[in-house]
Amino acid sequence: MGNPERGKVLLVDDIKANVNILKLNLKKDYDISVAYDGESALEQVVKNPPDLILLDVQMPGIDGYEVCRRLKKDKDTEKIPIVFITTKNEEEDETKGLEIGAIDYITKPFSIPIVKARVKNLMQMKKQQDILERLSLIDGLTGIPNRRYFDQVFLQEWKRAIRAQAPLSVIMIDIDFFKKYNDQYGHPSGDECLKSVGKALSETLHRPQDLVARYGGEEFIALLPDTEIAGAFIIGETMRQNVENLQIPHAQSLAADYVTISAGIASVVPTNVSSSGLLIKDADRVLYKVKKDSRNTCKTFSAEDMADL
Repeated sequence: MGNPERGKVLLVDDIKANVNILKLNLKKDYDISVAYDGESALEQVVKNPPDLILLDVQMPGIDGYEVCRRLKKDKDTEKIPIVFITTKNEEEDETKGLEIGAIDYITKPFSIPIVKARVKNLMQMKKQQDILERLSLIDGLTGIPNRRYFDQVFLQEWKRAIRAQAPLSVIMIDIDFFKKYNDQYGHPSGDECLKSVGKALSETLHRPQDLVARYGGEEFIALLPDTEIAGAFIIGETMRQNVENLQIPHAQSLAADYVTISAGIASVVPTNVSSSGLLIKDADRVLYKVKKDSRNTCKTFSAEDMADL
């Protein structure tokens, strides 16, 4: 798998001598992979995404420009920095490369010190961008993923479930009478409550593909790939119990003497004609019914129950 601290560089050039020179001078500091044509480069990027690509422009078949265009059109690869390496040094060629998404341009024959310096600077920039990207996907208060991150992962898992014809479940979660909690104990205590609940919900999940995120305010959401409704209910009920076990005092709650949650669960095996938004809407409708009827309860979606709303 390589050392993630070193960073991964993909070298793409149909002339092996050029690849060997670059590999020899970069392998001490980075994990190097190699492709000798455009098709192989695209395949490698999908299988093992690099942190940086050094890409020759002139290659048989798919040239470097086209490789760059395809990578920049794909949301999964558009942010990988690309440096064009070529014998061309005309201004219009450099402009073309930068316009389609390259971040830098290096001409042959190589000046190894310049290549190493540019690669080092670009790798540092990539690390900083990755850190900022991760921070933008984390809820600043609770430290768990935020709604933006959930939306990204949900879309990926929805597409994967369509391909695999696998079930996908969602749990919508709300802290019961949280406004009353804030009114009674103050917003600083409310913030601590949100942190504790978020931690309890996250620690309920044990599979790497499962996810819980703060959806907004006192609302959380869990995504459970490859999970049918019965399994989702077990997880949802465990979440409810784990929050209950925190025993956070809540004198103004009408559900218990401590902080509790309500949860609504929906599940589907997605198809190309089904709506991803409807799955979340169904879970939200169940949650609404739970809050209307009882609180401190975990309930699964059923058409009969929803007919009452």
